[in-house]
Amino acid sequence: MPATRKSTNRVVYQLKITLRESKPPIWRRIQVTDDTTLQDLHWILQIIMPWTNSHLHQFQADGEYYSDPEMEIEDALDETKVKIRDVVSGPKARFSYEYDFGDDWRHEILVEKVLPADPAVEYPVCLAGKLACPPEDIGGMWGYYHFLHLINDPSNKEGKELLEWVGGSFNPAEFDLELINKTLHER
Repeated sequence: MPATRKSTNRVVYQLKITLRESKPPIWRRIQVTDDTTLQDLHWILQIIMPWTNSHLHQFQADGEYYSDPEMEIEDALDETKVKIRDVVSGPKARFSYEYDFGDDWRHEILVEKVLPADPAVEYPVCLAGKLACPPEDIGGMWGYYHFLHLINDPSNKEGKELLEWVGGSFNPAEFDLELINKTLHER
């Protein structure tokens, strides 16, 4: 992912990314410059959710699919050559991002605002969000809700094993804005 950059004379898209079928909604609000490629946006999404970039992904906008050409997804256009301004028309425009075709993590991306860039801001930036992202390879949204049920029962052996599998603990309410922005700006 390219280094973060201060921006002058650029346009900024404020995007709200919502993980579909999550109830309550798991979401993030970010700002990116209009010259952000879809490949850059993929990396940004990996950081803000956070995912681990261990699976295939694709964007869909206006009936077209975009992905990394190395993934060889049939009929997908090259995301490295497409900038966000090429796939959105302005405020209220929507497109989608799918990550991990097995777990089927589908994200709706809504353009909330189009703004002039603030020269004092390093883009991309995460402005807000709600709730933790599900762990990788958990079995999609249904598997995630089952996981939450199991780990909330202290007497459940499978729940204890699942907690060990995800590193010992999991807080579904956790969202660390400061850490996300630190990670965005380090890359």
